[in-house]
Amino acid sequence: MIRLLVVEDQAMILGALATLLDIEDDIEVVGQARDGREALEMVCETRPDVVVTDIEMPEMTGLDLAQEIRSRGLRVRVIILTTFARSGYLRRALEAGAAGYLLKDAPSDQLAAAVRRVHAGGRVIDPELAGRAWDEADPLTQRERQVLRLAGEGKSTAAIAGELHLSRGTVRNYLSEAINKLDAANRVEAARIAHQKGWL
Repeated sequence: MIRLLVVEDQAMILGALATLLDIEDDIEVVGQARDGREALEMVCETRPDVVVTDIEMPEMTGLDLAQEIRSRGLRVRVIILTTFARSGYLRRALEAGAAGYLLKDAPSDQLAAAVRRVHAGGRVIDPELAGRAWDEADPLTQRERQVLRLAGEGKSTAAIAGELHLSRGTVRNYLSEAINKLDAANRVEAARIAHQKGWL
């Protein structure tokens, strides 16, 4: 029996996914979480074999969840299930240790098959995205990405500096680098470009 944790911030979709997968003879849904932080706690409590998670959620994204599972050395395989057909997200998912990346509009039987394949040690990637994944490299560093994400949320330089424990000058330098790399006019445009490409 494959022990599965489903992570999705929209309650209706979460319930539908859990029900859909739990009816499979060889899959048992051992938990449902509404955000990445809750999911991480449930991973430690329930010890699932596979986690199926959305990307954009409150508290902790699915990509951050995959990275945290990897950094803690937990023996859990992660499948990203998202509406975002962005090669930048796929690249980051693979770098974070995810074993699968599927789009939500894929047929439902593909998801159950993906869970089985990933559990068996394989990898499942949406074929359309796989070919584009390495066409355009993410130019941002991890710190530039953090600073730009907060700037995109409308936070001031001082607020970003306080949250990341950096000086204001350092934050301005990171923002300037990101703006230059993305050929943007300002921090808002830079955040928009990076988000569209799946780099945030």
